[in-house]
Formats: sequence, structure tokens, C-alpha cells
Amino acid sequence: MTPPNLYFDTHFQRDTAKIVPGEYYATARDMLLVTVLGSCVCACLRDRVNGIAGMNHFMLPDKSSNIESSPTSLPARYGAYAMEALINEMLKLGAQRRYMEAKIFGGADVLQGLGGNMNVGRRNAEFIQRYLQAEAIQMVAHDLLGHQPRKVYFFCSSGKVMVKRIKALNNDTLLQREFEYRAHLLRDRLDGDVVLFDETAEKSRSKR
Repeated sequence: MTPPNLYFDTHFQRDTAKIVPGEYYATARDMLLVTVLGSCVCACLRDRVNGIAGMNHFMLPDKSSNIESSPTSLPARYGAYAMEALINEMLKLGAQRRYMEAKIFGGADVLQGLGGNMNVGRRNAEFIQRYLQAEAIQMVAHDLLGHQPRKVYFFCSSGKVMVKRIKALNNDTLLQREFEYRAHLLRDRLDGDVVLFDETAEKSRSKR
């Protein structure tokens, strides 16, 4: 796991990790995880029993594949990889999948008219909801779609999330970051040998 930008937030008085597109982070500490979302989505996962939490920030690559009818298509595999990478990192820290719950955010229509696919935010939002349902991870809160970017604050110990709607961007950093990330996804194909979470193995471990 590539370490994100770590700093101390003087307002909330907590060690903080800033998550940018393509990153994820998991911790057992009382930390604050922060990200800014446009068309991307993030999942805030928390093991409510063991106190381990994490956040990711991802976007599906802009392919024509129908991810609803083809769960093994490239877009779906990117989304699944982003989720499984975070889940596996949490499991390494001692989390148990049966206790995980999710709060999901993002999928705003901020790329429309700026050279992006106007459906990318909606596709991201639809994917994360389908994924959680398929993997039996309870979604306890969500704030998806719309037209405004969001800044998300995730308090790991309590599971509390604060969402700030960004009415006006002071600069184009967010849009530029998402365009660069989108271009990266289109340019670089995901490796074929992705190791995904093995639910059967986890059930076996939980019985020991």
C-alpha cells in the first residue's frame, strides 16, 4: 500500500491521511481520512467490532463494456480491485469481513461538458452500490450523484462522516486530477492476475 499524504489536522486535532484518486488506506488508529470527490467515488469501510477502518478513491475506466451484464469486464474488474485492495488491507490489520459496514460518496456529474463521459459519475455510483450488495457488505449511509464535488471527512474510530459540498471550485486542481487519473486508466490496462478477496477462505478463518 502506497502511503498517502499524512499530516496533522489542527482543526480536528487528529493525524490525517489525504486520499487522492487511485489510492486507499486502512488503519487501526484513531485517524481522520480525507478526500475530495468529483466523478470518482469513495468507500469508507469500518469493522464496527474491531475498530479498523479504511477509505479508497476510485473511478471506473471509460469503456463501452456493460458492467451490469458483464461483471468480469475491464471496468468492473477495476472497481472490484479498488474495493478488494482496501478490504484485504483491513483484513491484514485484524478486521473481519462479517463486521464491515460501508458509507459511500461521490459520483457527481462534474466532467460533463469538459471532455469527459457525462455518465462516468453515475456509472461509478451504480457500481459501488451493486458491489456492496453482491458482497453482502451493509451500506449504512450514502451521498451520491448530483453536480457538486464533495469533501469527505471520515473519523475512523467512531465511523462518523462529515461531507462538505463544494459549490465553487477555486481552481481546476480537482478536475485536472480526475482527468489525469482517467487518462491513466484508459492508457494502462489492469494486470490479468488480480488477486481478489476469497470469501470462502475468510469464512474458514472465522470458524477457527
